[in-house]
Amino acid sequence: MNWISEVVRPRIKTLFKRESPENLWIKCPDSGQMVFHKDVEANGFVIPGSDHHMRVTATDRLRLTFDEGKWLDVALPEVAIDPLKFRDEKRYIDRLKDARAKTGAIDAFKVGYGRVQGLAMTLAVQDFHFMGGSLGMAAGEAFIKGAETALEKKTPYVVFAASGGARMQEGILSLMQLPRTTVAVRMLRNAGLPYFVVLTNPTTGGVTASYAMLGDIHIAEPGALIGFAGPRVIEQTIREKLPDGFQRAEYLKDHGMVDMVVHRHEIPATLARLGRLLTKQPAPDGVMKPPLPVAEAV
Repeated sequence: MNWISEVVRPRIKTLFKRESPENLWIKCPDSGQMVFHKDVEANGFVIPGSDHHMRVTATDRLRLTFDEGKWLDVALPEVAIDPLKFRDEKRYIDRLKDARAKTGAIDAFKVGYGRVQGLAMTLAVQDFHFMGGSLGMAAGEAFIKGAETALEKKTPYVVFAASGGARMQEGILSLMQLPRTTVAVRMLRNAGLPYFVVLTNPTTGGVTASYAMLGDIHIAEPGALIGFAGPRVIEQTIREKLPDGFQRAEYLKDHGMVDMVVHRHEIPATLARLGRLLTKQPAPDGVMKPPLPVAEAV
């Protein structure tokens, strides 16, 4: 054993080593540019320059959307854990523990009640960081609880969708959330309350096949991947080259599947404007109204 190289030198390196956080810099997926993490966070997790929209956690999404970043958390129902005792390379219950430790969340949904540009709203946010935002029993119950809260408070219901689809570890119990969430949307419609869906990157699988495409108005963030199956799977199935930008937000807007593509910074104002329009509430004081047409101007 070489005492100097194996004992003394490592201790000296440890003594003078400068600790730096792992996420100090972020590499833009579009341009490859290295950007300071604090600058990206201050810009709403949108890369300055390229305008690439990064994925955000459910808590950050609520903070970015509600006025002054303040809201009331809605308590979500508890569900059975690992009802099928599923196991593949790893036990499902262990995957849940890992995801909860990593994100600090109980499951993929977080629901909050507060004000957006002064208008009371109920928001449900799907977090892709939690097992790919997959839809299981807990997520289905959270969605329904959010709809019930909107019915109770008589507010618009906004869902930020981000998911890879149904959670395979819960089998048919996961697929049953598709009709259950559809019934919740129908309850909102019967009550005359607006239901808005904000499609973020990515929104795919069973989520797209259910509540993510049942909104009164569909808003998408720029560049978001939206579809049922991924483009690579489709290409391999039909054995044809897909058009450029296929299944991206802008492509879907041009082909009538998305109503509007809105920059993240403009989403709160857009939701508030649409909410007031569909609930027939006046604009708050200090908000400029659109000018009159020339024929009506005095």
